[in-house]
Amino acid sequence: MVRDPLSGDDPPDLQSVLDALDDPDCRTIIEHLDEPMTASEVSEECEIPMSTTYRKLDLLTEASLLAEGTEIRPDGHHATRYRLDFEAVEIGLTEERILDVSVDRPSRAADERLASLWGEVRKET
Repeated sequence: MVRDPLSGDDPPDLQSVLDALDDPDCRTIIEHLDEPMTASEVSEECEIPMSTTYRKLDLLTEASLLAEGTEIRPDGHHATRYRLDFEAVEIGLTEERILDVSVDRPSRAADERLASLWGEVRKET
């Protein structure tokens, strides 16, 4: 497990991580997402309706457990692919006895980091 010190990511919100991991559909998505998939592929693989799939993907992304990437297609109809963005989730107590969450991330190649950065820029525009 590798923590990416250059990622600049803020730690995820404890409650959003707990909510995502407590949701059975989210856990099903995590179990089936062994390679990047589009929302429709996730829906089909997990046998979850599309409207529910989008909500669960948003929940997992908000919790920083999934990462979104854009697949560039020659026809201009680009696709968003989702992939797992953690190897472990640890919940512990701080010195002040406050619950805290940390997420161990897989190591990323330079092109993956650039794609992630580009995705964040697209969200802002």
